[in-house]
Amino acid sequence: MQYGHFDDANREYVISTPKTPLPWINYLGSEEFFSLISNTSGGYSFYRDAKLMRLTRYRYNNVPCDAGGRYFYIKDGNTVWNPGWQPVQTELDAYECRHGLGYTVITGEKQGLRAEQTSFVPLGTACEVDRLVLTNTGCEQKNFSLFGFVEFCLWNAVDDASNFQRNFNTGEVEVEGSTIYHKTEYRERRNHYAVFSVNAPVAGFDTSRDAFLGDYRSFANPLAVEQDQCTESIAHGWAPIGALQLQITLAPGETKSFNFVLGYIENPEEEKWAAPGIVNKKRANALLAKFETAQQVEDALTALRQHWSTLLSRFTLTSPDPKLDRMVNIWNQYQCMVTFNMSRSASYYESGMGRGMGFRDSCQDLLGFVHLIPERARERILDIAATQFADGSAYHQYQPLTKRGNLDVGSGFNDDPLWLIAAVYAYLCETGDFSILTESVPFDNDTTLSAPLTEHLRRSFDYIPSHLGPHGLPLIGRADWNDCLNLNCFSKEPGESFQTCANFESGKAESVFIGGMFVKYGHAWAAICEKLGLAEEAADARTKVTEMETVLLHAGWDGAWFRRAYDAFGEPIGSAECTEGQIFIEPQGMCVMAGVGIQNGCAAKALASVKERLDTKYGIVLHQPAYTSYQLNLGEISSYPPGYKENAGIFCHNNPWISCAETMLGHGDRAFEIYRRTCPAYLEEISEVHRTEPYVYSQMIAGRDAATFGEAKNSWLTGTAAWTFVNVSQYILGIQPTLDGLRIDPCVPRNLTTFSIVRCYRGAEYHIKVDNSTGAEKGVAKLICNGVECSGVLPVAPSGSRVDVLVTMG
Repeated sequence: MQYGHFDDANREYVISTPKTPLPWINYLGSEEFFSLISNTSGGYSFYRDAKLMRLTRYRYNNVPCDAGGRYFYIKDGNTVWNPGWQPVQTELDAYECRHGLGYTVITGEKQGLRAEQTSFVPLGTACEVDRLVLTNTGCEQKNFSLFGFVEFCLWNAVDDASNFQRNFNTGEVEVEGSTIYHKTEYRERRNHYAVFSVNAPVAGFDTSRDAFLGDYRSFANPLAVEQDQCTESIAHGWAPIGALQLQITLAPGETKSFNFVLGYIENPEEEKWAAPGIVNKKRANALLAKFETAQQVEDALTALRQHWSTLLSRFTLTSPDPKLDRMVNIWNQYQCMVTFNMSRSASYYESGMGRGMGFRDSCQDLLGFVHLIPERARERILDIAATQFADGSAYHQYQPLTKRGNLDVGSGFNDDPLWLIAAVYAYLCETGDFSILTESVPFDNDTTLSAPLTEHLRRSFDYIPSHLGPHGLPLIGRADWNDCLNLNCFSKEPGESFQTCANFESGKAESVFIGGMFVKYGHAWAAICEKLGLAEEAADARTKVTEMETVLLHAGWDGAWFRRAYDAFGEPIGSAECTEGQIFIEPQGMCVMAGVGIQNGCAAKALASVKERLDTKYGIVLHQPAYTSYQLNLGEISSYPPGYKENAGIFCHNNPWISCAETMLGHGDRAFEIYRRTCPAYLEEISEVHRTEPYVYSQMIAGRDAATFGEAKNSWLTGTAAWTFVNVSQYILGIQPTLDGLRIDPCVPRNLTTFSIVRCYRGAEYHIKVDNSTGAEKGVAKLICNGVECSGVLPVAPSGSRVDVLVTMG
């Protein structure tokens, strides 16, 4: 069943009931201030770092779910309700939530009163704006109270949730007019505070949670709302909040609007105080002055919409399939931008307190957003490279606030170095900006160890052939792409981290998957070298790549598919010799994408085996058969119940690899079939099964061995977004940036007989029309560029020019 519908014209998903299977969220913010907001107004806000600079609290995995948010209570006579239904859960006469690009509009109606809440983070400003538009739709005058409410987090989200012996004593606030200033720890080491304000005189306020809620009460029944009167409490320790009460009168048909602002303010150390104990409010006042009027808020919202229109105009598709168009043009690219901002740090599933920015994650995410914001992609590459170690390996993650690597999940994931090459190559193909290679970048953020980015790539490449195992395959280290395939772990201790424990280090476990990566991105490194005039180094790189390809076709080949790995004892994983886990998805995708086995037929056999053994109606499972018991030599992958997560779940992240691989063999129907099965727009009608948002990708779907086959988890922050966009834009639709220009090479389903694409590329605008009236799956019979027939890669056009391209398939 469906819980809403797509509004393609407005680029919104419209949710028609607050009772979705899970909270369906949206992201507000695209620069430094971010908020998560659910369809019932739950969520939280932070500045730059969801762990270290959290403004408001959120209660993960709690009952009721989605607890904590920016809540607006309306007390109309004896009835108390929220526009978003939560947390009071009063049944509404009407409800609608519109999740748009960087904004959310929630509308509720009760007893002749309509409340429209528009929430967004304005460009260039560290705040969230919540505009409440209240309309009396009845025939009688309305007198009621509106309460705006947030619960402040004491900045460090981990400490806030655990260090109660300190934190219950540190809370401090100031109140001035209609503004509450949350200044916990400002008296000592912090030079920042939060502000919560409304652009109207208030009838009351509270800053103490205990006073606002009352004893033994919850967000669902605050005492102050029930009694229709805030207590004007001042928090001293315990739990500071912001609650602002307005008394409102509306004549029949009358509308009034109010702007609530939650903001982050930072003062220079020498300007912290206006007077002893009184915070300097100059910057806060300047921020609030930007949103005093309805017109100012509307102008900010218009600028935000224009920002997204400009971004998404860089790649647009027109085809006979509206579901394909909406995913390519709107939601897939939007999700790619969110993963750029968040990596894997802050979602409904990721608490924002642990993972920070992943090295591998951020490199992969860049593949999906580099065409949208190449200048920020450049900055991200340099940040990532600075966390690399001098030997070419890397921290597996870093904190976005400090941009320094940390060892919370260890290091030594031996695929990490190659992802840096993938990211830089994608950037160079998109921009042609080879100046980035001369940028001086430190190793391990130590400026005394700085070297040009080219040297970082060189060490990334060289790390693999200098870390080979007994079969000549790359050593897996801690793990490769699959963090849960822990072949050097051997953990028996409950609760021990599979990624950081050191119970057994074989130095022998090998990865076929990394071997495939080495071939694919080794060719990319060689191409970069050739462009730099490093012919000898390029030739050496191609020699090593060829040697690895040979190893993959021998030690990596199992007869009908590519093996996954060799364990610490030299035994194969992902082999017909195994009782469980005989075939894995990852090496079939990566090796074939790299071109391994295409000439001798191994690639076709591997993909046929995937279809025969791993296919399901909801997507391709990670491996089969599932592991039914915990196995020391495999680690976390075997710790999950069969069908869930890495133990034979459907990982949406690597389904695109198989789709990409199928295009390498010209199988357009099969490639698109794989694309459709995990694409949320095509799953909207089974939302009661899928459960996560039907407008964005999820990390995984429960596999056929699971009791909840088809149920998705971990939506939004997943490499699925980037890889799916790469798959559909470059491999299926066939618009491929290269170092020398655009290559047009579609591989589509036979029934896609025509489509057109507008693609901004290096400052020029390419208008590409594809004629597939012959029903071909792959092959370009004729390519006409600006009226002239050509072949191969389209040369780079002058910036500002328009290029008209007609492609005839056949």
